[in-house]
Amino acid sequence: MKTFDYIIVLKKRNYTTVDSISQIMLLIAIIAFIGNAFIGDVYDGTYRWISPLAFAVLILGWLAFCIWQKKKGTPPFYRFGLLLGAMGWYSMEDGLWIALIYLLAAMLEKQVKFPEEIAFDENEIVFNSFPKKRYEWAALNNVVLKDGLLTLDFKSDKLIQKELESETTKTTEEEFNAFAKALIEKTAYVS
Repeated sequence: MKTFDYIIVLKKRNYTTVDSISQIMLLIAIIAFIGNAFIGDVYDGTYRWISPLAFAVLILGWLAFCIWQKKKGTPPFYRFGLLLGAMGWYSMEDGLWIALIYLLAAMLEKQVKFPEEIAFDENEIVFNSFPKKRYEWAALNNVVLKDGLLTLDFKSDKLIQKELESETTKTTEEEFNAFAKALIEKTAYVS
């Protein structure tokens, strides 16, 4: 596993859209499973209605738990409910494609809500996005960390500015800026 000299955690993004989509998908699954249990061909005197109803109740419970977490101030993660939805859709006739969509949504929610970080070492700068973005020091004119703001100035006239999650000390800023300046100067002589 690679070790980096500096890892900077960026300010969290707003996940309202992602959370809203997840909630809508869970509500659709609940309604579909309840409908399948009581309206469809499943309710024919056998106990085949129990499975869709159980998935509906489990998803409803997870949704309620996520809403409770949000009210407490903890960011909710809907992926377990989406996985339950995927299993419920898979158990239904002709539900494979919808199950795959729910499975994909569960996997993507984790990636979207992963804290955004930028890692620096002597060879490169790595953004932990999907897919990972890697930049060589030779591609940069300047890198500055100041007053809770990270600025990357590229030779291609591209400028990236990101807010940090937490405050940094003046000493840390000075150390990081000296580290970045030394590497930019080192690669300027190599190029």
